[in-house]
Amino acid sequence: MITVSNLSLRYGKRTLFEEVNLKFTQGNCYGIIGANGAGKSTFLKILSGEIDPTSGSVSFTPGERMAVLKQNHYEFDEFPVIETVMIGHKELYAIMKEKDAIYMKEDFSDADGERAGELENLFAEMDGWNAENNAATLLSNLGIKEDLHYKQLKELDGNQKVRVLLAQALFGSPDILLLDEPTNDLDIHTIGWLEDFLASYEAIVLVVSHDRHFLDTVCTHVVDIDFIRMTTYTGNYSFWYESSQLALRQRSDQNKKLEDKVKELQDFIRRFSANASKSKQATSRKKALDKINLEEIKPSNRKYPAILFNNLAREAGDQILQINKLSKKLGGELLFRDINLMVNKGDKIAVLSQNSLATTAFYNILMGRDKDFNGEFKWGVTINPADMPIENAEYFKSNNDTLIDWLREYSPGDKDDQFIRGFLGRMLFSGEEVLKKASVLSGGEKMRCMFSKMMLQQPNVLLFDEPTNHLDLESITALNNGMKDFRGTILFTSRDHELTETVANRVIELTPGGLIDKLMSYDEYINSDAVQKLRDDMYALA
Repeated sequence: MITVSNLSLRYGKRTLFEEVNLKFTQGNCYGIIGANGAGKSTFLKILSGEIDPTSGSVSFTPGERMAVLKQNHYEFDEFPVIETVMIGHKELYAIMKEKDAIYMKEDFSDADGERAGELENLFAEMDGWNAENNAATLLSNLGIKEDLHYKQLKELDGNQKVRVLLAQALFGSPDILLLDEPTNDLDIHTIGWLEDFLASYEAIVLVVSHDRHFLDTVCTHVVDIDFIRMTTYTGNYSFWYESSQLALRQRSDQNKKLEDKVKELQDFIRRFSANASKSKQATSRKKALDKINLEEIKPSNRKYPAILFNNLAREAGDQILQINKLSKKLGGELLFRDINLMVNKGDKIAVLSQNSLATTAFYNILMGRDKDFNGEFKWGVTINPADMPIENAEYFKSNNDTLIDWLREYSPGDKDDQFIRGFLGRMLFSGEEVLKKASVLSGGEKMRCMFSKMMLQQPNVLLFDEPTNHLDLESITALNNGMKDFRGTILFTSRDHELTETVANRVIELTPGGLIDKLMSYDEYINSDAVQKLRDDMYALA
């Protein structure tokens, strides 16, 4: 168990947490949520002992071992990969090193023999003889091939390092597991393995993630950081979001009778409990939901940006986009070839590739930023496309533009400050914030500005290349809803599982061997054995 008592953290005049009292118990997975800057990662650092609180304390059940997903990707560069994983169990690793040092002594004494015997017993009790095999299995499950296991960590690329450090955190079944953004740089199949692993894990898990599908799959509870307070709610992220929105609607409905509100909440819990039976954490989550107190369901104080695209300048005709024999090479590498595609009115197409350079090149070609390709494409005469590129730095080069000045550049006609302020207000820029310099915005703020730019264009076709980058959960949820509600056509690439599954009605994949095009949902696509065989064949042609 972890007990947090009267915890506060202040940086100068800024208070991050105030008088936090929480308990984390065995067998539960807690998703830590909050707006960017709310202190999610900082809270994990306090629990791990990396940061000291201003006041209050954190205590643990004696004898419990904690593991933390390391964020320093260079800390273990001089170690072999397999050893880096085993370092995750500090006590076992220390025994291994001491035991090896004793056996390497030239003047081996009786005392050394006694100590070696003690270490051998401890080593056996900790299942040390299987440690290397267990570490190798973890690495393989996380996509690190056997030929890399004995290389030094510095020889691996950034994505591979992340997986090794995740294996390090998971190694040896720690009693407490702290994971900060564990799905970053993982492919969909590795994320699926991690979801299965954590869903059946019987320890205490605390996880920070912007991946709602991941949070829904693994979490039994949500810890909401909001206005320097932390509150624990039973259920996963979707349950927290839907129930808090229901409570917010009820609070605004002053005329609704109390008994009607209670019945609506009870019906909601009953429906969600039934859905929990489909979850990988079905038993624990359903039991928790069955015990929930109606008083636990409170309106959220969260603010969601209004990402709304349905103010179209004109309706699209039937001819949207025709692509013929489109091919692209980059630095001699074939990204995709002979892409033939007819985009139909109302399509919401998830565009996939094993190589992110391929999807980015695809959007750059369609938006006219890349002229170096073979083949052709043609937009319909009624089409007004707007896109969200994966890199937006070029839009924020000016050092002097305020947000009002910046957005006015993209406003049709002569729009006054009040109109621009209204648009920025929808993106949660209020008061003096609209006078901030565009060049000093955070990544998330720049993304919200880009959404404002897109909405002002009143497009009937949207293109998105990783639009959830830098966004907090509130902005991701708002974007997800805006894309679902959009009555035009969308082509998009996103690593957000929930967004892709709930928006796409068609999936295409760009490969060096050609195009895979399936009229199905994202989950159907990634779980289809027939599609997987086709994908393997297509990439083998590279």
